[in-house]
Amino acid sequence: MSKEANEYESPVTYITEHTKPSRISAKETHPTLLGDRHGKMPDHEDNLFPPREDFREVHYLTEEKVYEILSICEGKKDYSPLIRVIGRIFSNADGLVQSFRKDKEQHPNTKEQHPNTKEQHPNTKEQRKTHQANDEDKDEDDKERTTAMEQESEASASMEGATGSTENRLGPVEVSVDIEAVRRVYDRLLSNEKMESAFLNALVYLTPNVELDLTYLDVYDTNPDYLNIFIIVMENSSLHSPEYLEMAMPLFCKCMSKLPLPALAKLTRLWSQYSVEHIRRMMETFQQLITYTVISNEYDSDSLVNDDECVVAAAKCLKLVFYANVLGGDLDTGHNEEEEPASESSELTLQELLGEERSNKKGPRVDPLEKELGVRTLDCRRPLIPFEEFVNEPLNDVLEMDKDFTFFKVDSESKFSFQSCPFILNACTKSLGLYYDNRISMYSERRITALYSLVQGQQLNPYLRLKVRRDHIIDDALVRLEMIAMENPADLRKQLFVEFEGEQGVDEGGVSKEFFQLVLEEMFNPDIGMFTYDESTKLFWYNPSSLENEAQFTLIGIILGLAIYNNCILDVHFPMVVYRKLMGKKGTYLDLTDSHPVLYQSLRELLEYEGDVEEDMMITFQISQTDLFGDPITYDLKENGDKIPVNADNRKEFVSLYSDYILNKSVERQFKAFRRGFQMVTNESPLKCLFRPEEVELLICGSRNLDFQALEETTEYDGGYSKDCRIIKDFWETVHSFGEEDKRLFLQFTTGTDRAPVGGLGKLKMIIAKNGPDTDRLPTSHTCFNALLLPEYDSKEKLKERLLKAITYAKGFGML
Repeated sequence: MSKEANEYESPVTYITEHTKPSRISAKETHPTLLGDRHGKMPDHEDNLFPPREDFREVHYLTEEKVYEILSICEGKKDYSPLIRVIGRIFSNADGLVQSFRKDKEQHPNTKEQHPNTKEQHPNTKEQRKTHQANDEDKDEDDKERTTAMEQESEASASMEGATGSTENRLGPVEVSVDIEAVRRVYDRLLSNEKMESAFLNALVYLTPNVELDLTYLDVYDTNPDYLNIFIIVMENSSLHSPEYLEMAMPLFCKCMSKLPLPALAKLTRLWSQYSVEHIRRMMETFQQLITYTVISNEYDSDSLVNDDECVVAAAKCLKLVFYANVLGGDLDTGHNEEEEPASESSELTLQELLGEERSNKKGPRVDPLEKELGVRTLDCRRPLIPFEEFVNEPLNDVLEMDKDFTFFKVDSESKFSFQSCPFILNACTKSLGLYYDNRISMYSERRITALYSLVQGQQLNPYLRLKVRRDHIIDDALVRLEMIAMENPADLRKQLFVEFEGEQGVDEGGVSKEFFQLVLEEMFNPDIGMFTYDESTKLFWYNPSSLENEAQFTLIGIILGLAIYNNCILDVHFPMVVYRKLMGKKGTYLDLTDSHPVLYQSLRELLEYEGDVEEDMMITFQISQTDLFGDPITYDLKENGDKIPVNADNRKEFVSLYSDYILNKSVERQFKAFRRGFQMVTNESPLKCLFRPEEVELLICGSRNLDFQALEETTEYDGGYSKDCRIIKDFWETVHSFGEEDKRLFLQFTTGTDRAPVGGLGKLKMIIAKNGPDTDRLPTSHTCFNALLLPEYDSKEKLKERLLKAITYAKGFGML
């Protein structure tokens, strides 16, 4: 590192003949070096800076002062005075807090007096769009993504404005530091390599004292402007460089993570008003620090990534950027579904007597920062940066989820769990955490059942056993599950075992899969009328005119919950709004895009119509539909709706009320019963605090993205087969040659579902076992174990012909 960059570390005061030279520590007054770059005493008569150039009295910086010193340095072609000033101020907390203050004579809340306020805090879509349009270097992908987001959210914002819904749009967060001035100074100085080194060294010196201040002195409580340190440092666009990642950022992140909750919330709100580019840069800085640290170290069961202070601190800082990304996105803090009280278990009394109170009985935990900000991830329909970009794959690869889950559930006070930062985990890792939670709940229910049998003499029944008849599967399942739900809902959290009456077999997973499949096929049959089916979208929706009682819909909800709880993938086809409603959000206008696309297009045309709406369209606030038998029914969106015409002034209200009726009010009875059944199973699990609606769909339905190459790489062989056998090579060549439909049929035949689990087909662990020599028999499968029993056919052609016949006629045949 250059000598100039380090000269401030041990500053020396050069003085006149009346005093003696002395060394002063970096924690004292930090006088400025006035010697030349070689440290020589200047000639007193000729080279000594005049009084206006004496920087020893500079205790804080302003934009003008920086440019003044820079101009002098450029004239003398000697940057050492500015380097020393930067090093002194940026390494001193008090000096940095006082630096780059807004003009005190200007009122901070007056836009006219603060011309930079609009650029500094682009808190509306129009301001942010203008701010980003002026940035010539912005990445093209970001522009396209942001534009798409704005186009899709404009209608949503106008809908909420029409109905009086609060969208949690924040006013400018007032801070005393002039952020735009800081950015201009960084842009001017960071092009100089020597200056960059000065900023780096200063940050290394700054962080230990800041950490002590925050840990022991509660400095933010006495001086809220202490936050300026973090605002100024985070504007440095070089923080992601290797030198910073190795030397300065681990210490700085540790300091930031020690800020009190109100300070963290204020910093988050401030960042939420930055442009997408600035938020992305901060996100990438923390992500790169996590990745750099993870790949630079080795972790095992004795040395967990949870114990790495640098990774933990960076994850906590990334959380601030994540919530800033949420706050700055398309927010809807209203439209929340009413929560129903959780069903109480009759086992609670016994647990209390035994001192066995459930650790998670109080329900899912709420993140303190989320509570302080008053916003949830679910409230953000479309963030500034896609949620997927906050996932850190290297961290997911080294995270030992069983240990992390223990910290999350049992030892959260003293041990950090990455499940408290679920945005950094991929769906596969989170599903593993949910799996551990489910299995522990199952084992807990077995233990409680055993205690019951000892205390009350009841028959031991550690599993959820369902005995059903194939030709009465709905009635039998409904009666049994309804009795369990009424008597003791906790039994639904036991491991499921299904038995078909009159059939032999032990349920190792395959029988349950078939049970789920048969129930869903019958209940989603359009002839029954519980759901309507849209041929264009291939999706189901609740039939508002359904004659079925609520118990039928409750059963469907229980089935979905049991599928998650027992790690089964279901063949259900709901629009995304169903999963949003399950997680607690009501349907709004934008949710019609996939659930009712024709209606959505019609309402959009109404909103965009430029003619005379009232005269040309002749619509009122009364709408009509047809019931199950084709008879027309009318509904008033407002009182006396048939007498209220829709015009340009009230059309937004009409669209909002229409959407609310279609997605919420018209199916309220059916959906509440459906959600009640779902929550009977999942209410005590961490599902809501870990997963977003699209991830819940992935858990229930699996992925339609089928990577058969990954399946081949993870498949195991038994009975004499190996990956080098001729027939195995012929088999994979045959399967890879199949079309999309045949691949799905093969997957259905082998595993019981035509979708990939969370994490892709590579997580499936399929087994191919030898089933005798060449024969005319068809291949068979054990869906319980994802096992394919394959005879050793003597030719590739015969293999293909037999396999295609088996998977084409597999329904009700060959699935054991």
